[in-house]
This record gives sequence, structure tokens and C-alpha cells, in this order.
Amino acid sequence: MNNFAFTLWQRLSRYTGGKWLFTRIVCFKAPYFSSIRPTIIELRPGYGVVQIRKRRRVQNHIATVHAIAMCNMAELAAGTMMEVTVPSSHRWIPKGMAVEYLAKAETDLLAVAEIVPIPQFAEAMELPVIVKVMDTADKIVLRASITMWVTPRKS
Repeated sequence: MNNFAFTLWQRLSRYTGGKWLFTRIVCFKAPYFSSIRPTIIELRPGYGVVQIRKRRRVQNHIATVHAIAMCNMAELAAGTMMEVTVPSSHRWIPKGMAVEYLAKAETDLLAVAEIVPIPQFAEAMELPVIVKVMDTADKIVLRASITMWVTPRKS
């Protein structure tokens, strides 16, 4: 596992404002995610949860959360989860994403990324990460399968 990211999460997330601060650090490293103003709620190997609030900036013309905002939060949930799951001997990058829009997103949202079971990382591999985006009634509004390309780091 990537010890730095997970260690930083464990240190910061236990304090008031720590999850917000950790998320701001992630968004500083990958600035595009700032556009949805996310908060990482939970993070551990094989599991990550990201929250966004429904606000004007992420809405479309029919006043629901925009499809691309939901894709951004799905990618953030999957990416931060991969960062704390993949061992430091390996690296990862998103290779593809398949998305199903299942319902209108009319409330704040949670994206839950999960890998079950966590594989043994050795050779290069494609790893599908399933992300469910849910509204405040726990209704799935988007389902994404993000294919991650995981390879050993070069010596």
C-alpha cells in the first residue's frame, strides 16, 4: 500500500476538519477535482467514499447534478482508494470508464468505490473498480466501472 497517503489520511481524518484538509491536499495535487468541491469521507485499502453537495456550480440545465460532476466524483473515489490500496512497488492510472446513468441526481451525493477482494499485485494487470454514486435516500443514480492499469514501478 502507498504508506504516505494512507498514513496522512489516518493522521488527519481523526481531527475536526481533517477530512476537509486531506481532500484539499488531494485537490491541490489534482486541481481539476476542486471544481466539484468534494470531501473524502472514508478511505482505506479497497474502499473509498467521496461526498459532494448539490449546489448551483455542479448542476445542469434541469437543476440536477451534472453527469460529468458525478463522473469526477467517481474517479476521485476510485483514485484515492487506489492510492491507499496499491503497494508502493506499483503504480496505477485510469485506463477507461464505463458509466450508467440510472436516475436523476436531485440531492447531495456519495460516491463509494470498492474492490472486493483486493488482489495480489505482482505483474501488470487491469483492475476494474466499481463505483456507485448514491443520493441521500441511498438510491443509486450512477454506476461506473473504472478500469485501472496497475504496473510494477521501474527500478
